[in-house]
Amino acid sequence: MSEKQPGVASVERALSILGAFKPQDEGLSLHELSLRTGLHKSTILRLAATLENAHCLHRLADGRYQLGSMLFHWGGVYQASLRLEDHVVPMLKKLVEQTGEGASFFTRDGDVRVCLFRVDSPRSIRDHVHQGDLMELDRGAAGRVLLSFDPSITAPADFPPTPVILSKGEREPDIAAVAGPVFGPGPSLRGALAISGPCIRFSPEVMEKISALVVSASYELTRRLGGDTTLIPNVPDAR
Repeated sequence: MSEKQPGVASVERALSILGAFKPQDEGLSLHELSLRTGLHKSTILRLAATLENAHCLHRLADGRYQLGSMLFHWGGVYQASLRLEDHVVPMLKKLVEQTGEGASFFTRDGDVRVCLFRVDSPRSIRDHVHQGDLMELDRGAAGRVLLSFDPSITAPADFPPTPVILSKGEREPDIAAVAGPVFGPGPSLRGALAISGPCIRFSPEVMEKISALVVSASYELTRRLGGDTTLIPNVPDAR
């Protein structure tokens, strides 16, 4: 049994109220908040009053609650201070440690993709990708992610059925890759996270394991960047 993490109970309860809201909610009643949080209505009323005073909640005339303007303000502050490198590079390093293969983050620039960040494999035989490299969009897992998961081009309902794309020998004859999308606010596609290396090391079993790691990393980066994590399904214990 895992140990309970230390914290302030009242703060945790207040955060659970804010976390109960979903993008499609126009407002939640006291009963709905109680069902979603597991808190007693009396507790919600007490905490809601404090959250209203801090402009974190807004109470409608019919008694339902909406998220307040302070959250929008905090979101703007977060986005203004966000440095992509601070989040992406540590994630790439973690993926290299987990897989032993090279990890890259690509974005689209017109009809090509550019490698914004790269962490090399420690192995002597590896995929040679460098930060700043320009590559094709229509070949390789990362390029096809940038073409297939862009909400400004394709409706999310028409995205590929799995949150990763696999490739072998598309960009280079002996190179394999696994890539997944990373979303930002809007929704927008911020880039493609990719693991690549020699085909000989990418057996079906290895690609399955790498795929799970890429999905998890894509989900976490999307969450950190303020994107819609529901666009990345099949993540175990995703919250």
